[in-house]
Amino acid sequence: MAVEGKRILRALRGEALATPPVWLMRQAGRYLPEYRAIRAKAGGFLDLCYTPDLAVEVSLQPIRRYGFDAAILFADILLVPQALGLELRFAEGEGPRLSTVTSAADLARLRPVEAIHETLAPVYETVARLRAELPAETALIGFAGAPWTVATYMIAGRGTPDQAPARALMYGDPATFAALIDRVTEATIAYLARQIAAGAEVVKLFDSWAGALPGPRFEEFCVAPARRIVAALGALAPEVPVIG
Repeated sequence: MAVEGKRILRALRGEALATPPVWLMRQAGRYLPEYRAIRAKAGGFLDLCYTPDLAVEVSLQPIRRYGFDAAILFADILLVPQALGLELRFAEGEGPRLSTVTSAADLARLRPVEAIHETLAPVYETVARLRAELPAETALIGFAGAPWTVATYMIAGRGTPDQAPARALMYGDPATFAALIDRVTEATIAYLARQIAAGAEVVKLFDSWAGALPGPRFEEFCVAPARRIVAALGALAPEVPVIG
């Protein structure tokens, strides 16, 4: 089936379909026994993300079982901070734990954006292999975390209920905070551009913690970076929709 015939791409172009396309936000995961079996063999969660054989398999499992209109790359939004040089681990039952960026000195130790691709190369391989292995009618969605949400984890070192550490840096050291958002925005553009080059037909941005910012800050640190990402990707690949 030609790309033009894939239902989710038709819907994202504004076409009214008799039945809406179906996909889930977190498509691969614990609700699938076959996922749990792969996860048990993989070792750590990051091993699953960075091993293309395993990441391809768990991305395909929901398609085989349910025939969704789109497959979603199996990865994690915190791979970008890790590629920028932060230490990352997933504590069983506790979630992610990262080294932190809370000062200009910490920011200066981050890797340049052009260095992230060495770490993220297995993700791009997964995208390319998924695109080749998916049924002809199934589109492929890539994704990344939006800069504000990613920055909250980089600043706090974990998920927090109110994003207070990130807001404290935003108000207490606005120059460092703005520079961090800028670095993550640049990295996100580079990361999603490589996913598109590898075969992603749609990309999406997760800004899970956008609600923690008041109006003017929301415009500055959620809307503006998203606009920048969409504009940059649109210049590179105007045919690829971006879901927010």
